[in-house]
Amino acid sequence: MTFSIIGRCAETGQLGIAISSSSIAVGARCPWVRAGVGAVASQNITLPALGPQVLDALERGQLPPAALDQVLTANGWSDYRQVTVIDSHGRVALFSGKQALGVHNAVAGEQCAAAGNLLASQQVIQAMVDAFEQAGGHLADRLLAAMHAAVAAGGEAGPIHSAALKIAGELTWPLVDLRVDWAEHDPIGQLDGLWQAYRPQMNDYVTRALDPTRAPSYGVAGDE
Repeated sequence: MTFSIIGRCAETGQLGIAISSSSIAVGARCPWVRAGVGAVASQNITLPALGPQVLDALERGQLPPAALDQVLTANGWSDYRQVTVIDSHGRVALFSGKQALGVHNAVAGEQCAAAGNLLASQQVIQAMVDAFEQAGGHLADRLLAAMHAAVAAGGEAGPIHSAALKIAGELTWPLVDLRVDWAEHDPIGQLDGLWQAYRPQMNDYVTRALDPTRAPSYGVAGDE
């Protein structure tokens, strides 16, 4: 049903998530990031509230295991949840409830953690961690490398239809927030294509926001 990876760039401090699912619009419910605080992937039978609540607990100074345990306990039904957490220092916490769907797994790595359910095999998640640790470049490239590795290792037991990539930098809004809400074929490949198109413009949109007098033009009607 879902597989995801959360990660931190040790050089920039950026935090991010890449995720895919057989369900529609996974990016609307499951990935949560907050600059300077952490990232949370809430999946399986998703409760979107878990993401913001865990990030709030991290921001109050709790470590990821304590933050995750507190939020799961407070909301109940934890047997149905699968959640991964990383904080601004790269510390992680993992949880897969007893009712996690099908073949499932969660693995912590260096500055990352991956998890999934209804998988083709448990090895899919280890392949994601290995790919993230071995990849270079921008955090987005490393997260997407992990997603491609998951597909190569078998991915989900069934087809996937949506994917999302979200990264927080130093600003209060996400530096990257890209989604494929429904695709009949290869949503991860389509997400990668969106990243390749967005990447050369990414910093320009930050400039536009912070200093409109320096806003680049992209030839869009009314954009001068």
